[in-house]
Amino acid sequence: MQTINLKQYYPFCTEDTLVEVSDEIAEAFLLDKRAEAARERKMYRYKAHYSLDCDDGIEKAAIGWAQPSPEDYIVQKEEQAEHAELIRRLYEALSTLTPTQARRVHARYMLGMKVKDIAAMEGITPSQAGKSIHAALRRLRRYFMRRKRTSGL
Repeated sequence: MQTINLKQYYPFCTEDTLVEVSDEIAEAFLLDKRAEAARERKMYRYKAHYSLDCDDGIEKAAIGWAQPSPEDYIVQKEEQAEHAELIRRLYEALSTLTPTQARRVHARYMLGMKVKDIAAMEGITPSQAGKSIHAALRRLRRYFMRRKRTSGL
């Protein structure tokens, strides 16, 4: 247990208030104080001495606190939704494959396994595994081409 003075950490404390806290909490306060000092040094080093009245983001950008704008946030959300839709379509397309082809495509492209490793795992030759994966990719390509024509994209 360590004793800390709350006046050092809280500006609204006007008189010394000593509190006994656990070592973890004292360490957290110390790390926060060090991080704040590092931010102050960084602002000084990169000459980010501007008026805080204008809030043009120069200070925040200099110390890495730049918040994304609402426009950036919307773009990021749209990209996440697009990625989720792409993953959904990919799994939908994989469900059209035979179980063996789906397993091999998953192992090759999602798990990053080599064709010879897939073949060794299943007890077949690498050429058989490769042909199966290529056939599956052709089926997936046809599936997406049909989907593209029917959706009018």
